[in-house]
Amino acid sequence: MRGDLNRRAFIQGVGATGLVGALTTGVHSEAQSEKRPGPNGRPRIAQIGCGSIGRHNANIVLGLDRADYVAVCDPDANRAGEWVEWVGKRQKHKPEACGDFRKVLDRKDVDAVWVSTPDHWHALVTIHACMAGKDVFVEKPVSHNVIEGRRMVQAARKFDRIVQAGTQQRSGPHMKAGCEYVGKGELGKVGLCKAWVVDHRSPLDHPADGAPPKGVDYDLWLGPAPKRAFNPNRFHYQWRWFWDYAGGKCTDWGIHLIDMIHWAMGVDAPLSVSSAGARAMCDDNCETPDTQIAIFEYPGFTCTWEHREGNAFPPERLRHGIGFHGTKGTMLMDRNGWQVYSEQAGGKDLIPEAPKMKGSNEQMYVDHAAHWLDCLASRERPRSDIEIAHRTTTAVQLANIAYKVKRRIAWDREKEQIVGDAEASELLGRAYRNPWDLPRL
Repeated sequence: MRGDLNRRAFIQGVGATGLVGALTTGVHSEAQSEKRPGPNGRPRIAQIGCGSIGRHNANIVLGLDRADYVAVCDPDANRAGEWVEWVGKRQKHKPEACGDFRKVLDRKDVDAVWVSTPDHWHALVTIHACMAGKDVFVEKPVSHNVIEGRRMVQAARKFDRIVQAGTQQRSGPHMKAGCEYVGKGELGKVGLCKAWVVDHRSPLDHPADGAPPKGVDYDLWLGPAPKRAFNPNRFHYQWRWFWDYAGGKCTDWGIHLIDMIHWAMGVDAPLSVSSAGARAMCDDNCETPDTQIAIFEYPGFTCTWEHREGNAFPPERLRHGIGFHGTKGTMLMDRNGWQVYSEQAGGKDLIPEAPKMKGSNEQMYVDHAAHWLDCLASRERPRSDIEIAHRTTTAVQLANIAYKVKRRIAWDREKEQIVGDAEASELLGRAYRNPWDLPRL
C-alpha cells in the first residue's frame, strides 16, 4: 500500500489556508490552538455523511441540546440540502452545506466532526480531522481494513484527539452489568461464546449500471475506492454489501456483538480465525456473503459468529444475540436485556437465583452521544475509544479475510500481522485510487 500522503492532490481545490499548513507540516493547525469549549460550553460540530444513521444520531444530539451543528457535508448535494433545512428547524439556525469534507476540516469554527460516511471513507476523514485539530465520532466498523484502523489510532494519539466509535453498546447499563457478571466468573468457566444476527431483507435484484443522480459528486463519493460504474445497489445504504466499501454483515453487525464478548471475556484479539459462507440466498448483484459462519480461537475459549440474510429463524429466539456458555450457567444477551439459565448438578441449580436484566436499545444511543460530548469537555478517553474499536473491528475483518482465502489464519496481536500467509496478509490493507493516499504518522 502506498503510504505517504499526496499532499498537493489532497488539498487541491481547498486553497492556501490553514489546512494547507496543517497537512504540509504535520503539526497542529490553527484550529488546534483555539480554546476548546469548557464543561459548560457548546461544541461546534460538523456532520460528515448525511445518511440514515447520521440523521438518527444527529436527532439525539439535537435533543440533548448541548452542541451546535455549524456544517453538514455530503457528496450528495440533495442529502446535504435536506439536512440544512432539517437541522435549521431543530436548532433555530442553519448550518452550512458542502460536498467536500476537506473544506469542513479547514474551518476554524468546527471543534468536532461526526463521521457517518460509508466505511471506506472512515479512515481518511478521521485521520485528517485529527491532523486538523478536530475531535471525532466515527461510526462502526471504524475502518475498511486493518492497516487503516491502526493509522486512525496513531492519528488520535499523535494529535491528542478524542476519537470515539459508534459502538454504543458500551454505553448500555445492562450490557455493562452483563459483561461484568460474566467477567467475574459467575457463569463458571466459559468455554464457548456465540454471536449472531439473522434477518430476511427484501431482494435487491440486478439493476443496470447508469448515471449517478443529479447533484451527486460520484468520483468524490468513491474516493480511495476503485473506479466503478455507478450502480444503485452500490450507492446509499446498500454499499455495505460490496467489498470495495465495506465487509458485509460480518463487519456491520459483528463488531457490535463481538465487542461485548471481548469486554466480558477480557480479550481484544483472537489467536486464529476461520470462516465459511456464500452469497447463497439473495438473488442480486451484491458481493459479501449473505450466509456466513466464523470461528475465533481465543486464549481459553472458542467464539462463533453467524449471520443469515435470507432466513430469519432466530437462534435462541433472538434475532440478534450473544450466548456465554459456562460450566455453571448460560447467559443470553441482546440489546433489550439478558437472562441467565443455570446448569444443574445433583438435581440442584448451580446458580440458585439466576438473574436477568432489561435494557433499552434507544437509550444506549442517547447515552453514547452524551458520553462523547462529556469527553470533548473533560478530554478523557471515551469508553469506545478508537483503540478498543479498532481491535474489535480487526477481529471481524480477519473473519472476512479467512473467508476470502478459504482457510484458517493465525493472528499475531502484538505485531498486528497474519502469521505465515502472504496471500492473506495482502488483504490487511489495499492500494488507494489516485490521488488519495493513507498518511503515515
